[in-house]
Amino acid sequence: MTVTHNDNQTIIGRAEINDIDAILAIPSANPNDVEHVVKNEADTIFTWDYTLQRPALRKLYEKAKDGQWNATTDMPWETDVDIEKTVSEDQALIGVGLDPAMYIGTPLEKWDDKQWLEFGVESRNWMLSQFMHGEQGALICTAKIVETVPWYDAKLYASTQVMDEARHVEVFARYLEEKLGGEYQVNVHLRSLLDDIVHDSRWDMTYLGMQVMVEGLALAAFGFMHQLTGEPLLKKILRYVMSDEARHVAFGVISLKECYDQMTDLEMKDRQEFAFEAGIRMRDRLMQQEVWERMGVDVRQVMPLILEDPTRQVFQSMLFSKIVPNCKKLGLLDRNDKWLRRRFEEMGVIQFEDWADTADDYLKFDLAAELAPAG
Repeated sequence: MTVTHNDNQTIIGRAEINDIDAILAIPSANPNDVEHVVKNEADTIFTWDYTLQRPALRKLYEKAKDGQWNATTDMPWETDVDIEKTVSEDQALIGVGLDPAMYIGTPLEKWDDKQWLEFGVESRNWMLSQFMHGEQGALICTAKIVETVPWYDAKLYASTQVMDEARHVEVFARYLEEKLGGEYQVNVHLRSLLDDIVHDSRWDMTYLGMQVMVEGLALAAFGFMHQLTGEPLLKKILRYVMSDEARHVAFGVISLKECYDQMTDLEMKDRQEFAFEAGIRMRDRLMQQEVWERMGVDVRQVMPLILEDPTRQVFQSMLFSKIVPNCKKLGLLDRNDKWLRRRFEEMGVIQFEDWADTADDYLKFDLAAELAPAG
């Protein structure tokens, strides 16, 4: 069975995943908005069973207690950050992100080195801003998991993640304010995904949307930027945040494996469709339309370049390197006649299916030894 345009239309609101007009149809978020309300219909569940039933979650809980760090005192905030120098060095390593041969005949053809550097600085600001907004989404969603998950061990671990996410919002907000001079508004595709995750009343959908999809992409993105940048403050921030994020993704995989092994095909189809929709929305936000708008470029003129540029395609696909193997481990790829597998093939990310899943990935990111008091 092949991917049908009717399915795409129903799930993501467009027949073709690369329909530029549909991607840009949702207007950008208002940068002056300071509040956004989402209706949450979920039930709050108390459990009176305090016995240890899930050792893997308890082990994760113990690791989380050992891995707590302080965003105020553990980061070298006195570090002087020359953002233009940092971005210039990063661009020298990987380029500006678009193949120059592809923008002949467009407004980008006349850009000089100064404009490409400005674009790089704006892109860095935008990327870190979306990290920050996503971390607030994770803060809210994990608080929801504490309320809605019926398992005692999961409630305990989720409570530690609430603190983790508060710390992540804090550290990115401070870096953006003190080192970059402010932030971008939330990308509308990211906001729409967060809205859906919060609005859905089913606790496993909160796990799937946030722990597996959003956090999985974030872990890959943090890893990429951590390897790329030579800026010491940002590098340490990312290293510490990754130590938490690896536990968060493991939390989702460990919890959902037990849950999804017991689900019917019909129930799993609903989860497969949600994972596909989440993947498309995360891919759409990587178009950075807010950056192009701030640079005075018509987004419709550059969108075909972004979609077709092989360098960007590799980068964007790499961000799914954690998501795809985790979806495979959870049984989402191949249930219902390989439904999600075919969607990931259409998106060009299926090649990661046999990469390591992240159920135990958190062990290699552990900070306990580094955080332990000397002596």
